[in-house]
Amino acid sequence: MTVTRPTDRALRIGTRASALAVAQAEQVALLLSTAVPGLRTQLVPTTTEADTWHGDLASLGGKGLFVKAIDRQLQRGEVDIAVHCLKDVPGDVPLPDGLIFAAMLPRADARDALLVPEGSPVTTPDDLPPGAVVATAAVRRRAQILARWPHLTVVQVRGAIDTRLRKLDGAGEGQAADAMVLGRAGLERLGLADRIVRDFGVDEMLPAVGAGVLVVECRRDDRPTRDLLRAVDDPATRAEATAERSLLYGLRGHCNSPIAGYCVTTADGRLELRGMVFSRDGSTVVHTRARGAMSEDPGTLGKRVCADLLRQGARDLIDSPGQ
Repeated sequence: MTVTRPTDRALRIGTRASALAVAQAEQVALLLSTAVPGLRTQLVPTTTEADTWHGDLASLGGKGLFVKAIDRQLQRGEVDIAVHCLKDVPGDVPLPDGLIFAAMLPRADARDALLVPEGSPVTTPDDLPPGAVVATAAVRRRAQILARWPHLTVVQVRGAIDTRLRKLDGAGEGQAADAMVLGRAGLERLGLADRIVRDFGVDEMLPAVGAGVLVVECRRDDRPTRDLLRAVDDPATRAEATAERSLLYGLRGHCNSPIAGYCVTTADGRLELRGMVFSRDGSTVVHTRARGAMSEDPGTLGKRVCADLLRQGARDLIDSPGQ
């Protein structure tokens, strides 16, 4: 059934109800209102199953649960667009029927960042003693921390960013860790960048596929909304993200796969894509980097990098027990 958006009401924006997700949806609303004067928007927040789950996301079905409920609302016509962090959108399966990425916003800082309890003198993982505990939610970060700083102990932490920071500072149940690694983009969007004591360069910790990218979905058959969203689409970000997600799709990567992929546009206008796959403990790493030809499709670049990683044994790492 075709669902069209009446032009006499506000554009309904589907989003998770977390503080970060709402802040991201508000950013999209502001950009759209600036690009299209007179446009009215309305946020429609939803608490997803993943938001209320405190265990391992892999056992529940993966990070895709963060977006699944919102996408269903979009398919049913209950919202007009959906705003997601691209890194939360599953890359090993196609988008849900009838939905498309209508816009990708200019990429925010994709780097990972180190945070420590308030009052801690630590400014780098090198300052932490053997056995010190570093908390993070991502297997990709865990593998890279252990690969570079094998003297540390890495534990999983979940929950909203403010909840994680309270745990880090020891509120309620005692200090959860000696340090924590989170994405800089989310901290900036919540006004919490002052908590960062160190940014990890991409040579130290390669970002996740889609890190820092906000994507806006709409229904494929909703032509007026597709046309509207072109006003905020960033072609450079779209090209980079397409290369990264092509890599992820080829590797059949999911939320429990230690895969990193990061694409940039070089000064001469070409795309450069780096890909890495790790064992869970960081002891084995395969990596590659490639530049696209001037006329090469971004997806083709992603496939080339994927093929090189598979030649180096990435499939065994992804499929090994515990991965």
